[in-house]
Amino acid sequence: MPESNSGPAGAGLGLRRALMGPLLSADRGAVDFLEVAPENWIHVGGRYGRQFRELVERCPLVFHGLSLDIGGPDPLDKDLLHAVRALMDELGVSLYSEHLSWCAAEGHLYDLLPIPFTEEAVRHVADRVQQVQDIIGAPLALENASYYAQAHADMSEADFINAVVEASGCDLLLDVNNIYVNSINHGYEASAFLRALPLERVRYIHVAGHYDEAPDLKVDTHGANVIDPVWNLLAEAYSLLGPVPTLLERDFNLPPLAELLQEVAQIRQLQAAYGADSVAELAHG
Repeated sequence: MPESNSGPAGAGLGLRRALMGPLLSADRGAVDFLEVAPENWIHVGGRYGRQFRELVERCPLVFHGLSLDIGGPDPLDKDLLHAVRALMDELGVSLYSEHLSWCAAEGHLYDLLPIPFTEEAVRHVADRVQQVQDIIGAPLALENASYYAQAHADMSEADFINAVVEASGCDLLLDVNNIYVNSINHGYEASAFLRALPLERVRYIHVAGHYDEAPDLKVDTHGANVIDPVWNLLAEAYSLLGPVPTLLERDFNLPPLAELLQEVAQIRQLQAAYGADSVAELAHG
């Protein structure tokens, strides 16, 4: 069994089955860590299971779930959580993240839906986060989610995220593409939103591409290259936080691995530009 790691470092890539062969053939160190949805790998054996475990031996791994339903009305799926914990223990995974959203109501809805920004929802989510953390034995990291229809709101989205983090003790998975997408779709300033988040709780960052449905409607698809405004927002995050571990998400329209590694290299270049010396200069400049 791999030894447990303390979490991601450097520049990572979301692992998709189509990438397994190319990654096994690539140089060690092509990426610094990998991310998978644990639901896709529980009890998987055969050729895919062997390849998966070979990759895990070569590269640190984090879990980013799809079906926890942290904000939903149904009871938490504790069988899933115990299976996730077992896989974390087997593979030496120390970090499990999920979406700050809901996705089930008497059965899975196969979509990630926005949670109302209310005090009641904060208490509901915080209670469920604490149940999750008791089972997995580690802080859960929640990702700021993209959304397209505004749920009921008694507070701003940033205030809601801050309240959930404070009440639950969870960490934050910072998705800069989701900030950009939401800023266009809901008419707010991306930089101000970024700076309003509980950045001291960021465990790692997601960066991804999206689809331009219209000038005022962006869809978070993870199916295209990262665009310059999102790279710029990532650079701003580094200016505030230093070179936080960052993962490139790409879920479909997968190009050859070499093209994905060019974007991983761009993450590394930005991280180098905002390394420890650069952050010290910014702090004292």
